[in-house]
Amino acid sequence: MDSIIFGDNQFFGINHMSEAKAQASAERFKDVRAILDVVDIAYDCGIRAFMFNTHDKIAQVCDHFRANPQKYADIRLYPSMPYAHKYANAVNEKGMLGAVNEFVFADRTAGQALTTLVRSGRSMINRDMVEVMKLLVDAEMRMFRGLNVKAVFLQNIVTDLLLGLGAKEVVKQFADHLMATYEVEPAFNTMNMPASVEFLEACGITNPIVCSSINKAGYFMSPGVQEYEETLRSKVFRPIAMSVLASGAIPAQEAIDYVCGLPNIKAIVFGASSRTHIQETSELIRSRWQAKVES
Repeated sequence: MDSIIFGDNQFFGINHMSEAKAQASAERFKDVRAILDVVDIAYDCGIRAFMFNTHDKIAQVCDHFRANPQKYADIRLYPSMPYAHKYANAVNEKGMLGAVNEFVFADRTAGQALTTLVRSGRSMINRDMVEVMKLLVDAEMRMFRGLNVKAVFLQNIVTDLLLGLGAKEVVKQFADHLMATYEVEPAFNTMNMPASVEFLEACGITNPIVCSSINKAGYFMSPGVQEYEETLRSKVFRPIAMSVLASGAIPAQEAIDYVCGLPNIKAIVFGASSRTHIQETSELIRSRWQAKVES
């Protein structure tokens, strides 16, 4: 697994601390070219791993990667799905049938569409949650066709919902479908790492990849810092830390020192918009982990 992964929240106007900054970011990245410019900056800074939500603009980013295979020969992608706002907006704008047509049948050959229609029809009749899940995964994965996908993350809103419902079979089938169909590992974003790790173990998923907010401020960490630190010490899994700066509340050096000093952390996901911040943050992470290895 890559130890540094570049995230994409900044491209879609997501800032949990400032609505004004979120709006400014959304305006800046209205054009996909602006997103590609920042991706190229990260690439220039030595970052090769990118976590992308399945937003419509990312489909255009992936088209650009496919159109320039030599330039992005060693790029590695970590999709995060589903992008909930996309589905909600489609249903609002086109109705349920229009949304199904857009996401399930788009870009399919006649034969593929017929197979999908049979699967989706059976699913709706049987209310088969697992089969519907597989259809949506297949629809989301189409934008990454032909690219080097290392793992696929289930968005935290879905992971935590399934955790709350105790829907073990859906989670296990999600993992099995990704391995069998795409030969990539399943991974899980969550707002409650301790509970999710136990739940994934109960689902029969060994050594799971779990991404969650990890920072010394306890920002977006449920139930709290102490429980997270105990889980990192005692459980066998592959933790990935995000929101390490607590949305800017913790200075970068202090934040990275804390996270890199924790046991078992496998990777850090961070997002930034400027060359200075991307370069400084990636260099801090590399130097801190190098110092940890040498000690």
